Order: sequence, then C-alpha cells, then structure tokens
Amino acid sequence: MKTRLRVLFVCALNQWRSPTAEALYRNHPSLEVRSAGVRRSAKRRLTLQDIQWADVVFVMDQEHKTFIREEFQGEKLPQITVLDIPGNLTYMNSELQRLLRLAIDPEIAILLGP
Repeated sequence: MKTRLRVLFVCALNQWRSPTAEALYRNHPSLEVRSAGVRRSAKRRLTLQDIQWADVVFVMDQEHKTFIREEFQGEKLPQITVLDIPGNLTYMNSELQRLLRLAIDPEIAILLGP
C-alpha cells in the first residue's frame, strides 16, 4: 500500500494563505496536509517536527523559504517550492483558492506521478 504524500503549506501568520491551502487539499486521497506560519505571532508556528514530517513544503513566497533554510540550518530539509501567492487575500477567498490551485495542482501531479 502506497503511503500518502505529506504536504506542508507555509505562510507568515498561518491565518489566510496556508490554512486555505490546507483546507483545499485536506480531502485529497493521496495527500496528508498541514499548515504553519513562520512568524512568532502565527496561529500555528512552524516547528522542526513539521519539517521532519513533510515530504514537500509549499511556501507562499521566497521570504518563507529563506526563513526555513536559516531557521533549520543543518537539518535535512524536504523539497521546498515557492508558490508566489500574494498576502492580501483572506481565508478561503475565491481568488486565493484559484491562485493556490493554479500553483499547487501541477506540482502535486508531478510529485504523485502517473
């Protein structure tokens, strides 16, 4: 039995972008998903355990990727993909959902393969 791909979505505050991505992919049969934020004031702050759990990390912008590389220096990091999703859209906003699907669906298809 093939295990599900563990996907971690990361944004700044774990308030709008990454929780929306988590909600969109929560019921995907081939994925196990989590979300977290990089800032101290994040609703759910990114931990080393999250990084160790993930097969792949999708970050909303380059700043988040840089943070992960600096914060977890010396750790074996999973693949980190920058989605370039703007931070001005609120949780479950239809435009945010559209942008996330456009960015994530092709990446997931590649990762899961045929």
